[in-house]
Amino acid sequence: MTLSSTEIEEMIKKKIPDAIIEIEDLRGDNNHYHATVKSSQFSGLSKIKQHKMVYEALGKHMGSTLHALMLTTKVK
Repeated sequence: MTLSSTEIEEMIKKKIPDAIIEIEDLRGDNNHYHATVKSSQFSGLSKIKQHKMVYEALGKHMGSTLHALMLTTKVK
């Protein structure tokens, strides 16, 4: 089982409601994505903490139903 880009976006939005999210399926296999996430909640946080917020939103799916996610985070 894999996750669609829509499902990934919905999970991130639940945790980070003001996020602007762009997701690219890197291989066309619903398993290798690049996500750009912009949020005002990232203000004052290190890149590591920003990425951690996104990974927490995806929960148990990271490394299982979602194999690879390259992240770019930005302050909105």
